Amino acid sequence: MIYPIVVFGSETLRKPSAALTPEYPELKKLIEDMFLTLAEAEGVGLAAPQIGKNIRLFIVDCTPWGDEEEVCRDYKRAFINPEIYAVSEETDLFNEGCLSLPGLHEDVRRPVAIRMRYLDENFEEHDEEFDGLRARVIQHEYDHLEGKVFTDRLSPLRRQLLKSKLLNFAKGKYRAAYKTK
Repeated sequence: MIYPIVVFGSETLRKPSAALTPEYPELKKLIEDMFLTLAEAEGVGLAAPQIGKNIRLFIVDCTPWGDEEEVCRDYKRAFINPEIYAVSEETDLFNEGCLSLPGLHEDVRRPVAIRMRYLDENFEEHDEEFDGLRARVIQHEYDHLEGKVFTDRLSPLRRQLLKSKLLNFAKGKYRAAYKTK
């Protein structure tokens, strides 16, 4: 099943998400459907709040960046109940977009490396360090679980300049090449 993407202006995107347990109904099917939805929308990451579910789950598919970073080649993964507990002091700017803000792209400053604990789709524990583009996507999706979107990381002046565009999303004035709600 391909889910419609929740667009900026929805309360779902502003609520912190609840932890998942192994008893969550049809979790593997949900993850499979999220990957289908992500492929349909031609994105590299999708968090559960973006499909209307405030649970601590996101997926990434960095394979489109495989030519830029070898480690991204065939890199597809689900992250359950993630916790970023360390970030590098070094940061960089990268032009980010978001399926929940169709057509909007801005330079966002983030740490270049992170350390994170999470569970995979089998509820096996992992503790890993990520850097480069994988760290960027993971941080972007992690923000969704915290009720944040990438524009929250922009300067107050830049957010003010984008105010009318952001209001248009909430009013349904946008175009997307994928199903939205």
